[in-house]
Amino acid sequence: MLTRIARLTTGYPRTTLLVALALALVCGIFGASVAGGLKGGGFVPSDAESARTAQLLADNFDGADPNLVLLVTADQGVDSPAAAQAAHAVLDLLQARPDVVGLRSYWTSPPAVRSTLRSADGKRGLVLAYLTGGEDLSRRAAGQIDGDLAALPGAHAAGVSVRSGGSTTIFYEANTQVTKDLAVAEAIAVPLTLLVLVLVFGSLIAALLPVAIGLFAILVTLAILRVCTLISDVSVFALNMTTAMGLALAIDYSLFVVSRHREELAAGHAPRDAAIRATATAGRTVLFSALTVALGLAVLAVFNLYFLQSFAYAGVAVVAAAAAASIMILPAALVLLGDRVNAWDLRVPVRRLFRRAAPAPRPLQQTFWYRTVVRVMRHAVPVAVVLVALLLTLGAPFLGVKFGYPDDRVLPAEASSRVVGDVLRHEFPSVNTGGGVTVVLDGYTGDASGYAAALSGVRDVSAVLSDTGVYIRGHRIADSTTRMGNRTGQYLVAATDLDPYAPAAKQQLRDLRAVPAPAPALFGGGAAINADSLHSLGARLPLALALIVLATVIVLFLFTGSVVLPLKAVVLNTLSLSAMFGTMVWIFQEGHLSGLIGFTSTGTIVPTMPILMFCVAFGMSMDYEVFLLSRIREAWLASERTPADNVESVAIGVARTGRIVTAAAALMAIVLGAMVSSKVSFMQMFGVGLTLTVLADATLIRGLLVPALMRLLGTANWWAPRPLARLHERLGLHEVEPEDLEPGTATTDSKLLRDPR
Repeated sequence: MLTRIARLTTGYPRTTLLVALALALVCGIFGASVAGGLKGGGFVPSDAESARTAQLLADNFDGADPNLVLLVTADQGVDSPAAAQAAHAVLDLLQARPDVVGLRSYWTSPPAVRSTLRSADGKRGLVLAYLTGGEDLSRRAAGQIDGDLAALPGAHAAGVSVRSGGSTTIFYEANTQVTKDLAVAEAIAVPLTLLVLVLVFGSLIAALLPVAIGLFAILVTLAILRVCTLISDVSVFALNMTTAMGLALAIDYSLFVVSRHREELAAGHAPRDAAIRATATAGRTVLFSALTVALGLAVLAVFNLYFLQSFAYAGVAVVAAAAAASIMILPAALVLLGDRVNAWDLRVPVRRLFRRAAPAPRPLQQTFWYRTVVRVMRHAVPVAVVLVALLLTLGAPFLGVKFGYPDDRVLPAEASSRVVGDVLRHEFPSVNTGGGVTVVLDGYTGDASGYAAALSGVRDVSAVLSDTGVYIRGHRIADSTTRMGNRTGQYLVAATDLDPYAPAAKQQLRDLRAVPAPAPALFGGGAAINADSLHSLGARLPLALALIVLATVIVLFLFTGSVVLPLKAVVLNTLSLSAMFGTMVWIFQEGHLSGLIGFTSTGTIVPTMPILMFCVAFGMSMDYEVFLLSRIREAWLASERTPADNVESVAIGVARTGRIVTAAAALMAIVLGAMVSSKVSFMQMFGVGLTLTVLADATLIRGLLVPALMRLLGTANWWAPRPLARLHERLGLHEVEPEDLEPGTATTDSKLLRDPR
């Protein structure tokens, strides 16, 4: 099939490239507006109890839990005329909007409530409101309000400032920030990638090809995300991650194809024949790699959080686009370039400048990777023990992981919602959105005073606010300051100073749930949101892990014919990923390197991120595993299959792939590492984690640990039960099939370690 595709695209190369150019333009235009259709949430199931609680508060109690918080700061105090003028200008702006309900403020509230809406120093006051319309419309409204505030004359008197915060502003600023971060990351990644490709290929023309395919993949990715927004909810954070993956994989796959093409040219084949042969050989590795990555991402669809599901849909499509571009568009470009693919070799003038001769090709046995692997296999036991111990040590911090729902602290310190959030946490604990526990008695209109008193007796509950009054330690101490009940039911608020993600808050939530209620009670708030998110993820995690392991084992079995090698790959990937998770806890949860990277540690990790990173990294790790095993298996099948041949096959396979895998890992690390420039903390974690994993996987794992373990396993590496061996003979995937290449022309050797000229 690949050969037929290659013959078609290389037979009409100009037409193929013109179609690709037209497709890129259409995708670029169509996908340019994708950011407007993306959403900032998706961390909690829509049917979770905390989500239903929030919806009831919005529908029945005028948004009692505000999602828009405006902070008015006045140097002369909130009671000064300038502050009052600014506050009333803001109130007039909000009252004129039909999507604003539950509006209240320090300047318009009864005296009993006013003190809770003013800071202790008297210089800050709050305006609280709820924006209706759901997550998407409320986010857009928050952006409009933010823009209106900047242009509102009365809101910015001398010594007075107004900042917006709350969940709607967080979502709005996250969308805006992610779009900016994408442009910055690409501006960093593309030039550095081109530089490394020039060092790898020497030829500037050859180096430009993977970059061009990568840019094509980005444009297609934007269009794919735009289509996804039309049929389902898509997280805004998918924009950075999938575009980075599209660029990284497209460059990675293109590197394999271009390298093989130059090898075939060096062997004396005509440009079109070389392109066809490169597609039939390296193209198969590309397809197989794309399949493993796509399967890893597809597993995310089992979770009922659209944050993860959006990566399943968009991620699979992006991987397919990167692979298709590499095996359909790239060969056509190679045919048109012909021998000019090696033109503009920048190494020649550098050698002339330093009066250095071109390096002579070296025998395989004298290369760095061959000699290194031979030494490793001579000391296989100590090497394996040391590396496994190192990976387990790096992974140990993950045993103390703490998960928490993301809030404004994922944004940079100068973001408006972040500034407001910091002030709320320190100066307005009683109205800190997300703090405390909200209890809704849906449909209950009876007396709930006894229930409120019992809730107030729970440990670390500072007070319970209800329709019948304020309760502290089981006693009613004041009348209610606001209406908290109507014909649809009533709600109560258990105030607390506990961190909603701390173990004490989790226990407090369990204790509150255990209090007998006069009617079915629904719980909301930060602790409940976090509990619902973790419960949803935990319930589906075993299925996701089973699917990804099963898919990996099956695909690698079809590729190698062994049941041992797939299991080894799963174990090594798990070790590698555990080290990544431990490092991420040490850096992002415990706050090490926060000053260097530029983030704020909250003492928790966003629970969806380890799952997302596991699926992405697992698939990407298999990319190098497939490429390495393909070369090792070639040498093994050509040998007499003795224990000594197993050792030699491993050395040959690593030597033939060492340079190209190292280059591919460096390129992928650049693209993923550029995400560290993001201003959203868990996006930084994604970039740092995957960059370290890719580099460690291509060096410590594939270059050292895999050879050591394959030396210890010996010929058992290639074992499979007889029925499965027969099955592999019929269904197994092979690097080169008879109909793909003409008789007598198939090559299994690789000249990647030599100068392709």
